[in-house]
Amino acid sequence: MNILEQIIQHKLREVEQNKTDLPLSVLKTSAHYDRPCFSLKEKLKRHPGIIAEFKRKSPSKGIIRPDADVQDIVLSYESNGASACSILTDKKYFDGDISDITAVRSLLHLPILRKDFIVDSYQIDEAKSIGADLILLIAECLTPAQITDFTRHAHDLGMEVLMELHDQEELEKWNPDIDLLGINNRDLRNFHTGIEKSLNIAIHLPLESVWISESGLRGPDELRQLAAAGYRGFLIGETFMRANDPGILCEEFVTSLSEITT
Repeated sequence: MNILEQIIQHKLREVEQNKTDLPLSVLKTSAHYDRPCFSLKEKLKRHPGIIAEFKRKSPSKGIIRPDADVQDIVLSYESNGASACSILTDKKYFDGDISDITAVRSLLHLPILRKDFIVDSYQIDEAKSIGADLILLIAECLTPAQITDFTRHAHDLGMEVLMELHDQEELEKWNPDIDLLGINNRDLRNFHTGIEKSLNIAIHLPLESVWISESGLRGPDELRQLAAAGYRGFLIGETFMRANDPGILCEEFVTSLSEITT
């Protein structure tokens, strides 16, 4: 069993427990549940941007920044030009928590991606209740029917959907209702990364979608290649989180991207 399969099995058990601990009826009483969402899709259509990620650890790299303060880092991302923030909420494998989003929602004026392994519609309501603006759907983990249903449910709640691919074959699961299409440069089976995956699949991606390249992005040369290939968003996590000052490094990437795309 590979790491992704382990994560999904654990997530299914976790969600069932969460449904008992915090029923849907309770989620709907959250102050964030009726909040209008920020649109990342429209923002990236206007101008390419950096999606800066907050995470403390990962299954492949282990501990990255264990004592990271979500408010300090995420607000620094915003002040240094990030277009959106991605926040990991998986506890077991990434040391995240839904409280990481609620801690910054009222302070942040950017779209927030709830980064987790969505396997049940309950998690979409949960994402809305904590103040997320969009959710991640990992194509490898879901059937086309699930992706369609989860996308519709997210839209009903005013949220957007980022569908993540790991190979060209998963494009069969895409449909035009999906807001953003992400290519993960990391192989979730062995965690090797390389932007070649994004570059090679670009010629097959639907032109009506907003493309995002995710993982393993380390410098301006990679942004230049990806922007030339048609990518509008660039999700960067570990590179920032390992920096002495994640926000300052984010600013350097934002500046480089602006120079490349103007």
